[in-house]
Amino acid sequence: RKPAGRPRAVITHVRMPDGSRVTLAVFRGQVRYVLHNGSQDPGPAASRVVHAGPRIGRSERRRLLAAFNGGFKLSAGVGGYEQEGHVLSRLRHGRASLVIDKSGHAHIGVWGAALPAPGEAVSSVRQNLTLLVAHGKVRPAARHWASWGATITGGEFVARSALGQNSAGNLIYAGSMSASPADLAGALVRAGARAGMELDINPEWVQLDTARKAGGRVRAAIPGQVRSASQYLTGWTRDFIAVVGAP
Repeated sequence: RKPAGRPRAVITHVRMPDGSRVTLAVFRGQVRYVLHNGSQDPGPAASRVVHAGPRIGRSERRRLLAAFNGGFKLSAGVGGYEQEGHVLSRLRHGRASLVIDKSGHAHIGVWGAALPAPGEAVSSVRQNLTLLVAHGKVRPAARHWASWGATITGGEFVARSALGQNSAGNLIYAGSMSASPADLAGALVRAGARAGMELDINPEWVQLDTARKAGGRVRAAIPGQVRSASQYLTGWTRDFIAVVGAP
């Protein structure tokens, strides 16, 4: 289902039973998603062949509603990467995948299972690990925090991010400067997510910036996030996703 209505990012903050605070952003209305490559990851291999580069350009900025971080470095080997029809890292069956079609609509699922849909005009795919949320429930694997990436402190509660999708087709970003994978999964389920995947972790890379209206001033949305809201406007080393109001 393709969402309709005025583009907007609805921000809420939820406190989980263990005390972790998770920021949620539900992207509603007529929005499009654009995968941007980072200057270092995927790096020059992507820059030579794609249009959306490591910064948000002027025309995109005029319709920008939000931007958020992508997944682990491709060298981690936990999923593939396709941008604008160019496969820069092999897509893997069984991996949690954010799929963006050529119209800019996006959905989340398991590559090789329900994705890609028959006849789907796939433009970009960002894979990362396996699903955190499936069929509207927290997967038991979400509670095994050590399986969800190496943390800089070696502990469970660090900066983490995730992305889900609800039954209306809206994407939901979840981020925190101190949370477990199960916290993110639980917050996504509370927000109505039917499917969800972990994105990047650790403080340098977890970032959500949102505007009150498309093209408006962007603000850092996660309390305590390290990067300023201008980071994706000036350029970044890692891949990220922009949310723009549909023309």
